[in-house]
Amino acid sequence: MAISLLDGSVNLRSGWNLNIKNDYQHCSGLSNLAFKTCLLTDASRFCTISRFGHGTTVRSVQTLFTRRTAADRHTRIACSQDSNCDTKFFDFIVVGSGVAGLRYALEVSKYGSVAIITKAEPQESNTNYAQGGVSAVLCPSDSVESHMQDTIIAGAYLCDEETVRVVCTEGPDRVKELIAIGASFDHGDDGKLHLAREGGHSHNRIVHAADMTGREIERALLKAVDDEPNIFLFGHHFAIDLLTSQDNGESYCHGVDTLNTETQQIVRFISKVTLLASGGAGHIYPSTTNPPVATGDGVAMAHRAQAVISNMEFVQFHPTALADEGLPIKPINRRDNAFLITEAVRGDGGILYNQSMQRFMPLYDERAELAPRDVVARSIDDQLKKRGEKYVLLDISHKPREQILSHFPNIAAECLRYGLDITCSSIPVVPAAHYMCGGIRAGLHGETNVKGLYVAGEVACTGLHGANRLASNSLLEALVFARRAVQPSIDHMAGSNLDTHSSTLWTRPMLPSSLKGHAIQEILFRTKATRVELQSIMWEFVGIVRSTSRLKTAEWKIGELEADWEDFLFRRGWNPTMVCLEACEMKNLFCCAKLVVNSALARHESRGLHFTEDFPFLEESKRKPTIIFPTSMKLTWSSQQVHKLIAGLPR
Repeated sequence: MAISLLDGSVNLRSGWNLNIKNDYQHCSGLSNLAFKTCLLTDASRFCTISRFGHGTTVRSVQTLFTRRTAADRHTRIACSQDSNCDTKFFDFIVVGSGVAGLRYALEVSKYGSVAIITKAEPQESNTNYAQGGVSAVLCPSDSVESHMQDTIIAGAYLCDEETVRVVCTEGPDRVKELIAIGASFDHGDDGKLHLAREGGHSHNRIVHAADMTGREIERALLKAVDDEPNIFLFGHHFAIDLLTSQDNGESYCHGVDTLNTETQQIVRFISKVTLLASGGAGHIYPSTTNPPVATGDGVAMAHRAQAVISNMEFVQFHPTALADEGLPIKPINRRDNAFLITEAVRGDGGILYNQSMQRFMPLYDERAELAPRDVVARSIDDQLKKRGEKYVLLDISHKPREQILSHFPNIAAECLRYGLDITCSSIPVVPAAHYMCGGIRAGLHGETNVKGLYVAGEVACTGLHGANRLASNSLLEALVFARRAVQPSIDHMAGSNLDTHSSTLWTRPMLPSSLKGHAIQEILFRTKATRVELQSIMWEFVGIVRSTSRLKTAEWKIGELEADWEDFLFRRGWNPTMVCLEACEMKNLFCCAKLVVNSALARHESRGLHFTEDFPFLEESKRKPTIIFPTSMKLTWSSQQVHKLIAGLPR
């Protein structure tokens, strides 16, 4: 049974969040979201069986970092790999190294020490894979009101208007700040920024760096972070769970437990403020444009830590991912993530055809190829099902060759690797999971109902996107909310104490080094198979077009699959406090999948990205966000072992 925090209000500083008990859709059946056991999760994607034998943890306290010199940097790296240095103290912790996390870290580092915890290499984030650009009103003929209108229409009128106004108004300044930091964007012959247009936009307002915008932003921000001595970057540290406490009905966040996946060491980070900027959950589906790190870790951790979750039914499927089946030369190995064909191709004049070279988008929407993503994805899905085909074709070859190669060099090069010249041939494309419009419910400054926990980027649900994200609004939202979260974070940090003794209040996770024989190998093999099966269930029953019966089937199948997987682990000696990366990711994927299914079952209408055959029309009475309150059922260890605040514990 779900419970309401603070008498039905999550007490956030935004009109969209206050008094939500009167203006939300409650998810029934939430007992299914509670885990059936106290299974703890976590291990290394790159781990070998022998590595599990090196996991001794020692409870020791390291002094608080203040400033970092070049010499300190080498000391810090050695210390993080030493079994005697498994607890670290910082003023701020950032989980995630995409645009939101890096931009926030650069600002708060002026006021204290910052740890950036990232799952793989620092550049491995959704930001790095973003092709299109950042939408912002930078042209005299454009206006904030026009950008707002485009956002609200694309969001199927579920957007929070105050949030939309804030983002569209502050967006231009955030782009200018990026340029000042060192990001280089394309300019036209007149020397001004070249502004592209994408689906759903009424004006050219997309700032871009060819078709590799995210990569350029990530490069500039990582360089700035590297130059800042007060920021410490911990790569290959997987965030296991948040460390929380409760006092008088309020939840507080004090940091996060992590696994160093290179040394197989548990590292505890204690902080005054934690920002989750860990991205989305694209890998609940078999085909996604997200990198392998996008397994919903942030949303799952926050759910276990009693944070309010919202709008998880709205999963955006990008209409045009490269369909490998249609390439002249097929890739030898299956991709970890689908290759994105940016929205800007259609914005630049690209036309969609079925395999009989019949243009079909005008049959579905008067905006044709420039319709919002949810419309285009459903239209392609309909064509594929009616015609029994595996992909459609996106053609830009009617444009001048030089223009194509100038605007889309990355796409042209990738296609040419497999024998396809996009300047004279059509591109085979198919929809793929791309972006979670739902997430951890946040106020206008990225605050959550858990004190000391802030969110920004795809992991957050701010109210900007509503039921469907407008193209290139994601990087914009990340920039705006990363900046808006700074001042309240500083205020919270200034009023908090950091007691070194508090680090021992939570039970530490442990590595499965005690498992005998082939148990670990069997667990990893079973987990990999379970992951594939979960993804198959989500695609078949919780895809672009849904129905109540299919959603209920998915709910049942996921529940059975999770129970079987957990039983398999425990029969091989798995302990509730054990962690390994593959198991942690699996548990987080199960959590996010169930959040999506339960949210979808709660919405009895079709709006934006959520289309159900049983309720095919919009209903004004249901134009409300879906809210998932924390459950009172038994959760995993970190939320189950919540400590009462005592004197000296940081607040």
